[in-house]
Amino acid sequence: MPQIFKVGAYWVYFWANENDPLEPIHVHIAEGKPTANATKVWITQTGKCLLCHNKSNIPSITLRNIMRIIEARSAEVIQKWKSYFSEIDFYC
Repeated sequence: MPQIFKVGAYWVYFWANENDPLEPIHVHIAEGKPTANATKVWITQTGKCLLCHNKSNIPSITLRNIMRIIEARSAEVIQKWKSYFSEIDFYC
């Protein structure tokens, strides 16, 4: 799984097999190693985060903080998505 960055014990990453057609840009968040049922967050065109689901059961305060960090680094996330998948679409 392409790791974007870590926030403490949490990995922020892309799932390497993101379906065909490619889903809109999003990241997964999991404590420790990546899992198939990790928390999923959409990235908007303006670099904001929208929670799709929290299947990793990350505590709400921790998840809000991680999402703020993702928003602050959204340009990096978007660039890495484009580099890895060679295309990009936004949820909104």
